[in-house]
Amino acid sequence: MTALGATTGPALLGVRHHGPGSARSVVAALDELRPDVVLVELPADVEGVLGWVGDPRLRPPVALLAHVVDEPRRAVFSPLAEFSPEWQALRWAARHGVPAVPIDLPHAITLAADVAGRVDDDPGIDPIGALAAAAGEPDAERWWDDVVEHRGDGPPAFAVIADAMAAVRQGVDPGPRDARREAHMRQAIRRAAKRHERVAVVCGAWHVPALDPTGTTASADRTMLQGLAKVKVAISWVPWSHPRLARSSGYAAGVNHPGWYAHLFRHPGPEAATRFLVAAARAVRDEGLSASPEHVIAAVRLTEALAVLRGRPRPGLDDVLDATDAVIGGLPLVRDRLAVGHEVGSLPDGAPQAPLARDLATAQRRARLTPSAEARTVELDLRTPAGRARSVLLHRCVALDLGWAAVVDGRGSSGTFRETWRLTWRPELAVRLVELSPYGTTLEQAATARLVERCDGADLVAHASALDLAILAELPDATGPILERLARRSAVDPDTVHLIDALGPLARSARYGDARASDVAALGSVIDGLVDRIVAGLPAACASLDDEAAGTMAERLLQVQAALALLDHPTRRTDWPAVLDGLATERAHPVVQGRATRLLHDGGHWDAAAVSRRFARALSVGPAPTEAAAFLDGALAGSGTVLVHDRALLGLVDDWLSALPVDAFDRCLPVLRRTFGAFEPAERHRLGRLLTSSVVPEPAAPIDEPRAELALATVRTLLGLPAVAP
Repeated sequence: MTALGATTGPALLGVRHHGPGSARSVVAALDELRPDVVLVELPADVEGVLGWVGDPRLRPPVALLAHVVDEPRRAVFSPLAEFSPEWQALRWAARHGVPAVPIDLPHAITLAADVAGRVDDDPGIDPIGALAAAAGEPDAERWWDDVVEHRGDGPPAFAVIADAMAAVRQGVDPGPRDARREAHMRQAIRRAAKRHERVAVVCGAWHVPALDPTGTTASADRTMLQGLAKVKVAISWVPWSHPRLARSSGYAAGVNHPGWYAHLFRHPGPEAATRFLVAAARAVRDEGLSASPEHVIAAVRLTEALAVLRGRPRPGLDDVLDATDAVIGGLPLVRDRLAVGHEVGSLPDGAPQAPLARDLATAQRRARLTPSAEARTVELDLRTPAGRARSVLLHRCVALDLGWAAVVDGRGSSGTFRETWRLTWRPELAVRLVELSPYGTTLEQAATARLVERCDGADLVAHASALDLAILAELPDATGPILERLARRSAVDPDTVHLIDALGPLARSARYGDARASDVAALGSVIDGLVDRIVAGLPAACASLDDEAAGTMAERLLQVQAALALLDHPTRRTDWPAVLDGLATERAHPVVQGRATRLLHDGGHWDAAAVSRRFARALSVGPAPTEAAAFLDGALAGSGTVLVHDRALLGLVDDWLSALPVDAFDRCLPVLRRTFGAFEPAERHRLGRLLTSSVVPEPAAPIDEPRAELALATVRTLLGLPAVAP
């Protein structure tokens, strides 16, 4: 047994997981050795899916997902990037028709252990840190990059790494889990050596000193592995991403900057830094910033100078990023987009996946919504077939509670034919899909079952929102059951507030269901019942409210009026104005009175004279100033349009404000500031123009003209105007 196989035994190629230099050295060593079999440090029970590595459509980064069949939450990923030595070993074997055999402890054993009862197998030492400290280098990552990852020297590197790891491991107890893993790998090496003349083993450098089969007996290894518990596991491929390869994501075997490592693998040698800076300049220009060829040249020179000053054999990422920050700019962008990266892998159609994951992937390709680790915004026009198909897919994912897509506000538009979505794909959603697989094998089936289940024990508002979502997602098998539950729930819910909150989603469902070819005819009777109960219960619900509850109820009045207008419901012209009239004139909270007055004005039920009379009474000397301010807050409802177009009403408000005593004005100021601060800037500007144009203040005392002339002369000088002759 040697660190790099002689003709007398297997060759041990000790690597760092996800190391570009290690990956290049593995390819060079395999080209030289031409082994008959390649053994790789991957769990042994993934062998059945490794045949897909030769398919060019399996594009890294990807991961092998193993989960317990009866408990999908117990799962583990084995990520592989383009620059992973294991991936390059598997690809080399596929290109040369050589069998690739995983030799690590199977997932069936590792997942059988109780997570809470696992023994901590941390050997208490960082191998790379120990070697860097011996070399006098405090930055272990940078030292390893300099001596290994920036180079990729091929076969000579492995003998040196093996000797170094043997020195680091001397006297260190690896822990029971590592001991079992190494025993299993030694057993696999023995079997391979009996069948093949030339054997190559690609494993973590830490394990190299322990994988010599002659160091222990086969009987001892078998004894160590006997009696271990096992569970039934399923293995599948899932797309992975560069951000999830980063150590900052919590991945213990991750690297700090996977995008930089991918760049080093694709562009080895002294040109790596130059090419990276060219890409950085391009990324900065894509964001509308300036980055010329002169910037790139200066950044390259600075990078090389920094490497020399820091005693490095060649520029590293720190040098490149420092030069980028100093010369090109846009460091956060470059670090995020290039140093970490946003690449997401892809799978062939037939690759082993959970049926639900496969159906979702097919729907994503059909809708041209490729998963991306980088958050992106998608605008949909529902008047087009493509926009509607995408909308249905995304709403089904929301119904499934997947966590991939979320609706956000889009360009201030609330129209029914436009949607704005925020999409962010995270690799752990693959586990989420496995967990959701019991709901159905297709996205439609699973979303239907999941949405109906979410209504169990939910309140009336949740039922209304679920029905709205079922219609948007075109889930007819969910619409019926949810509607039945909604009808039962609405008939017994005594809370008028719940009825109001449910009316809005139901009104949208009834109004826009036809635009999506959905059958919502049965919804009409439910809405009619809700409206009748809201009209009957609203006066009592508006009684005895404190300030906070009154403000919330005022907004709910607006919601009811909007829902009735959306449906063009007959109640909008019959009973609803009478309810508002009572709230505006009786002893309700002033905010509610003001909002009812405003809604009567906006609905055309009160003319300008009636509104002016109600304002005059509310702003008269009778009510307390704070009550008048609350009425004003409710009446103006965040919009000053009514004051802009009604000069008489504006005069009433202005006269009331002008007549307030100082102490009363101070008490009303917080409410007034909130009221007028909610107006649009253009409205405030217009109101100011109207008030100043109609009022010319009288001077408090006669003007002293000689002193005024002195002030005017100073102003003319400041403005550069010619002086006026005396």
